[in-house]
Amino acid sequence: MMTSADRADIEVGASKTKPAATQIGDWGRGYLRRHPITALETVGGQFLLGTSAVRFLVVDLVTGRFAFTEFVRQAAFMASSAALPTIFVALPIGVTLSIQFGLLAGQVGATSLAGAASGLAVIRQGAPMVAALLMASAVGSAICADLGSRKIRDELDAMEIMGVSVTRRLVVPRLAAGVLIGVSLTGIVCFVGFLAGYLFNVFVQGGAPGSFVATFSSFATVGDMALTMIKATVYGAIVAVVACEKGLSTRGGPAGVANSVNSTVVSSILLLMIVNVAFTQLYMILLPRQGL
Repeated sequence: MMTSADRADIEVGASKTKPAATQIGDWGRGYLRRHPITALETVGGQFLLGTSAVRFLVVDLVTGRFAFTEFVRQAAFMASSAALPTIFVALPIGVTLSIQFGLLAGQVGATSLAGAASGLAVIRQGAPMVAALLMASAVGSAICADLGSRKIRDELDAMEIMGVSVTRRLVVPRLAAGVLIGVSLTGIVCFVGFLAGYLFNVFVQGGAPGSFVATFSSFATVGDMALTMIKATVYGAIVAVVACEKGLSTRGGPAGVANSVNSTVVSSILLLMIVNVAFTQLYMILLPRQGL
């Protein structure tokens, strides 16, 4: 009687007799069949986890069951991990924007608008994206590694057996902490980026301090800052949910944890870019500028 090992040997031998082009074509067709299904399952799992976490967050805050100690611990960890790198990234971002917009304004003879251009660029796009990317790389990877390590050690299964909800105990505090730290880091980037652009424009490019501030205050609106804070809230939630979902679905031992961490960073950044485009386009459509 033929065993499964014999069948596997026959299949391997048959695959070796196929031309290389045929093998590549079979692999490509199999990948295309598997990848959309896997992607839909991942997105569906993240959506379900996010909705459950938000629901539990609201219920726990109302009923007083919110894990405040874990929330404080996670918020402190996220702040210590991402605050300093965010400041160091915000400085060159503000200087780079000041250089580019200063050169462009000089070419068109509108050097007085350099402050408005660089300041608005930092607030509208630079601050939320820089904070989100640092959150995804520094915070998201740490969250995924923590939950993934617990998953492969069967700690999460033990919690479920004891009647402790993993979503309520681990995901909800990380979601709340991610939103809080995301908003805080965005505010830091706004301040540091604008200050760096101002100092570089005044002391290096020879711009007028009053002109820089006056043009910025003339063009910037409360809606710009409100949009930035909404972006920061959504981006922080996205990073936390993606990292938690990847960590909770870790398989394959330590190598699986490494793969989950890598997938967390890549997926978070890709999703953040897509959501940022959607936010920007919706803002321009719903609240168009009525002239200068």
